[in-house]
Amino acid sequence: MKTGTLATPDAEIYYEVRGSGPPLLLVNGGDGDAAMYGPLAGHLAEDFTVITYDLRGNSRSRLTSPPREQRIEEHGQDALLLLDTVAAGEPAYVFGTSYGGMIGMALLARQPGRVRALVAHEPFVIDLLPDADRWHALFQEVYELYEREGLDAAMGRFCGAIGMEAPPEPTGSLPAPLQEMLARIRVNMGTCLAYELRSFVRFRPDADALRAARFTVVLGGEGPETLVLRTTRALAEHVGTGVGEFPGGHVGYLTHPAPFAEALREAVKD
Repeated sequence: MKTGTLATPDAEIYYEVRGSGPPLLLVNGGDGDAAMYGPLAGHLAEDFTVITYDLRGNSRSRLTSPPREQRIEEHGQDALLLLDTVAAGEPAYVFGTSYGGMIGMALLARQPGRVRALVAHEPFVIDLLPDADRWHALFQEVYELYEREGLDAAMGRFCGAIGMEAPPEPTGSLPAPLQEMLARIRVNMGTCLAYELRSFVRFRPDADALRAARFTVVLGGEGPETLVLRTTRALAEHVGTGVGEFPGGHVGYLTHPAPFAEALREAVKD
């Protein structure tokens, strides 16, 4: 594995590159980092040059200007600059989970010729829901709770509302690399609540751009009915496409890396 740092406007992006073959960019969701894709990337590196990275302001991708509210579109520009650096202009396959799928959509809308195929896994496109205003109000409430009572109270409210569990605590009983990743993710949660969540969920995908591309919408095949399953189906309806199913739940790429890699290979193959 090779690592590097890319200077972009207002941030330095940490990235990792594995394998050889056509470029495949894996884009994280909220509060994740490149390490969460490590097992999946290891399986995919047999067939692709796999590029993973930490989103700006998260984990090892430090901001170079004061923190501020962020937009999906500027993250799409980060992804483009990363492809320019690592893939030397070659069109890439792109996979994104949650916010990452939305970043992939912004990248595709901006530079469709740079995306060979896009797979969006459980994207958090709240603004496509008929009750979007209720959710926007709730996320503002979560932010205010974070400011008033701290991370644990806010994440408890957020995860309870959307039907998902928060990542586990980085306890001493876990292997050191996992402890380190979970400690980074805990810090990233604060970044997400303060600067990402409320603006990211107002992103509206360009349906025409997605219809003109090789675009696949997928959800996790296991677990309870969650808000992200509603948003995934809403996106498919918005674009006029079906919904595929990948192994595992919202983090199936981490819990089921081998079958997830096989499903992703099938989804992007020419």
